[in-house]
Amino acid sequence: MLLVAMLTAVAGHAQFEEGKWYVGASVTGLDISYSGAEEFSIGLDAKAGYLLADDWMILGQLGWQHSGLEGASDELVFGIGGRYYIIQNGLYLGLNAKLIHANHNYNDLLPGLEVGYAFFLNRNVTIEPAVYYDQSFKNHSDYSKIGFKIGLGIYL
Repeated sequence: MLLVAMLTAVAGHAQFEEGKWYVGASVTGLDISYSGAEEFSIGLDAKAGYLLADDWMILGQLGWQHSGLEGASDELVFGIGGRYYIIQNGLYLGLNAKLIHANHNYNDLLPGLEVGYAFFLNRNVTIEPAVYYDQSFKNHSDYSKIGFKIGLGIYL
């Protein structure tokens, strides 16, 4: 049992080593996020990243968000961020900053924080559930958001 545990730990560590690339996509919202201005929300995000050092990843993000049923708005999301893999089994902490452009109505800058887990399906593919919080500079009570997202990641 000890040998199996050691091999599992070594295999997990190899996924988060310096020099690896990451691509991922996630679905956000699905009425599992909350903000003061939205009744319904769904979004799609695409991410690409690079592990600068063991356990430290830098990320770029591009996304789309649809909010509200009446007076619906579509938002484009551009972001940068980073992840630190706390435990070699996949638990991570993420920090990011997003620029939101919504229907030519407003722009907003949202620094955010997320806690997630990378469940490895095989050596390279993960399912990544995460809880996140985005803080709005435009209007805290209406545009700040807390939610859940689930994604798919590939470590190359």
